[in-house]
Amino acid sequence: MKDYSSSIDKLPKMTELLEENIDEFNKMVDNNNPPDMRNKNLSSLDLRKAKLKGLDLSGCYFRNANLKGIDLTGCSLHGASIHNATISGVLFPENLPVEEILMSVNYGTRMRVFPKD
Repeated sequence: MKDYSSSIDKLPKMTELLEENIDEFNKMVDNNNPPDMRNKNLSSLDLRKAKLKGLDLSGCYFRNANLKGIDLTGCSLHGASIHNATISGVLFPENLPVEEILMSVNYGTRMRVFPKD
């Protein structure tokens, strides 16, 4: 199992998203050349227009990020944290229990994803 215990400060930020260059990021996704999103620090970013559907977001740190209304179906969110993120209208993967989402939003826990039955 992946070790997600590294310091959040050491996690790399996504340049395109950090500069809120969502259009460039979305072009990369549309061209089937998405950047490696695993274990990235996406804290405090406005990601409402980012095309994240189906990406591997495992280990990402979304503290205080605005995720309002985005589609995360098909995403791997194992080990990700969404502490204090805006999540209204987010479509989460089916294999992510609501308890994991609530624990992560409220307490900053890393989410555990379970296989579908």
